Amino acid sequence: MDKLRLTVDPALAAAIVVGSAVATAALIWLMKPWLIRYAMARPNARSSHATPTPQGGGIAIVLAVATVVASSYWLGVAGFRTPWVFGLLVALAALAIAGAIDDIRPQPVLPRLALQIAVAALLMMTLPVEARLLHFLPPLLESALLTIGLVWFINLTNFMDGIDWMTVVEVLPISITLAFLGMFGIVPQMSALLPLLLALIGAVIGFAPSNAHVARLFMGDVGSLPIGALVGWLLIVLALSGHWEAALILPLYYLADATITLLRRAMAGENVAQAHRGHFYQRAVQGGFTVPHVTNRVFQLNVVLAVLAVASVLSSKIYHRYALVGLAAVAVFVVLREFSRGRQP
Repeated sequence: MDKLRLTVDPALAAAIVVGSAVATAALIWLMKPWLIRYAMARPNARSSHATPTPQGGGIAIVLAVATVVASSYWLGVAGFRTPWVFGLLVALAALAIAGAIDDIRPQPVLPRLALQIAVAALLMMTLPVEARLLHFLPPLLESALLTIGLVWFINLTNFMDGIDWMTVVEVLPISITLAFLGMFGIVPQMSALLPLLLALIGAVIGFAPSNAHVARLFMGDVGSLPIGALVGWLLIVLALSGHWEAALILPLYYLADATITLLRRAMAGENVAQAHRGHFYQRAVQGGFTVPHVTNRVFQLNVVLAVLAVASVLSSKIYHRYALVGLAAVAVFVVLREFSRGRQP
């Protein structure tokens, strides 16, 4: 750690974070009357709220991040003169538009899924790194599997955005960890994406006060879908940079909760595309935990996962990295078990 050197001017980094946070908060303030009029979330089978609440605040995050990415390109920032910029901006725009339509008037599952597959395939074709993750597979098959994985991550981010601050406490630890790896040059690929990472951190911070319990504004599909694509894409970049263990550890709570819940519902013969409240974090609230307690526990878990992920990147021994993945799995299991049992008498 004593050899680490900052790869970015701290003042510039702070300016991007603060500027993105202020821009996001300002956009939310400007758009909220329109969201109240056209994008109210009514309580349904999936909801954990009891009163109608405006949704769609996530578009402010997407706009802030997209503005920084586009500005970095036009200013000629190193690493932003590549096709991935256009692919990412198109992907964010497509998912945001589809999410906005779905927030106002829910759309059929198949067209949404088809769009997500197309967006994920586009992002796979415009990755800023050229590397292989699954060397034992043909390149085309590997790309297909990563595309499917990204589609799943887009959807699980949407599924998990079911209570106040849940997406905030997930995205912030991941993006801060990736920014740390980039700011100190630990992962050069993250260094090249620093403006994007710093903008995402600031934008989520700017959104957080409106979404704090009891939320006055929800993220909506317009935010959760593109943010899921962005975070999933960043994790794939990390994995292709030679750190698949860290890319697995960082989102492990989201992956475990959503995947186990989906498998449970499928095995029970339930419609997996239907709205529900069967996720572990939702069952915890139903079991007596308060929403702040649940999000605090998830945040604490994600901080632990972030530390384990950084340790895996810094470790040069493969068995150490495998052990860290195992520790992460144990930590996630403890929280899932706590949520599943609910509050004890």
